[in-house]
Amino acid sequence: MTRLNRLTPSRRQALMMLGGTAAFAAMGPLAARAQSMTAVVGTWGGDYQNLLQDNIVTPLLEPRGVTVQYDVANAPPRKNKMLAERRLPRGSLDIVGFSDIDMFEMSLTGLLEELDEDQLPNSANIIPALRKSFAAPHIFSGLVLVYNPEHANPQSWADMWDPTYAGRVGFADGLYVQHLTAATLAAGGNVSDLEPGKEMLMRLRDNGGANVYPSNEAVAEALQTGEIWMTPMWRARSFQWANDGIPVRDIVPTEGTTPISFEFGIPVNAPNKEAAYAFLDAMLDPEAQDRFADSMGYVPVVNNAPLSADLEDVLTFTEEEQERFFTPDYEYIAENNDQFRNWWTREFLA
Repeated sequence: MTRLNRLTPSRRQALMMLGGTAAFAAMGPLAARAQSMTAVVGTWGGDYQNLLQDNIVTPLLEPRGVTVQYDVANAPPRKNKMLAERRLPRGSLDIVGFSDIDMFEMSLTGLLEELDEDQLPNSANIIPALRKSFAAPHIFSGLVLVYNPEHANPQSWADMWDPTYAGRVGFADGLYVQHLTAATLAAGGNVSDLEPGKEMLMRLRDNGGANVYPSNEAVAEALQTGEIWMTPMWRARSFQWANDGIPVRDIVPTEGTTPISFEFGIPVNAPNKEAAYAFLDAMLDPEAQDRFADSMGYVPVVNNAPLSADLEDVLTFTEEEQERFFTPDYEYIAENNDQFRNWWTREFLA
């Protein structure tokens, strides 16, 4: 397995080691130029879109004359749209949001702009391990097993196959790569070969143990009603659901897990790149990062937005948990993502 360059034990220690921050430049040249413009943002919709609006667009962009229109879809249709529009001088999207896995795949197509950091003053504060030339990170978390402690007490991914929990395991449809990863780790495999996860998931399905839901929000509702007792999901979502009164806890399973960052990039044929850069810079604003941590539970990706002690305790990962982090094999997933998706939709969901 390929281990993630080990993250620091705590958010506060990370900030001390990284040291220093660049001056916040919200009112710099970009802010002066970004007047009466609209950015079309390709994103997932739902809670995430609402938080983008409430924490970035309304407080930071609209006062500067920048408005946002949302183009809502899951990642595969959004990738297909970019590919379909690749020969157009002007595409329909100014900004696209993807997970780190999907963003890496799109970077291989040459359809993403090399970011000009002169137009992103807040990029000076991005945590170095999350810095990329083709996208700006927005939020960070890790895959955990979320469960209802009234009905379950899992310690590993393999516990999803415990007959005690048959019919009580749920999956969000869009996270098929993460489900394959969890199943592969349960089988004793590694993140560079997810084939063992297919057999594991089919066994779970055939034994009546898998429930698939169209969105993260639908998974949350199933946990709330008791229809399911556990699901692979981001720790940030576990935090959010617990705050919403859903009876959940989470663990980093004994077999290990993967970190996740969600990122935004600019298509090379984006029609309004000024508005796009304004959006990216605003999302890296330390106040916006803090608001996302408070409301959605994702760890900030900039080193000038330290978490409160209370949030650090519940959102970050301990040194022992980080020892079980494995970096996704981005090249392997990019090469196989289409067949993973086809297998998920045509075989697993059949």
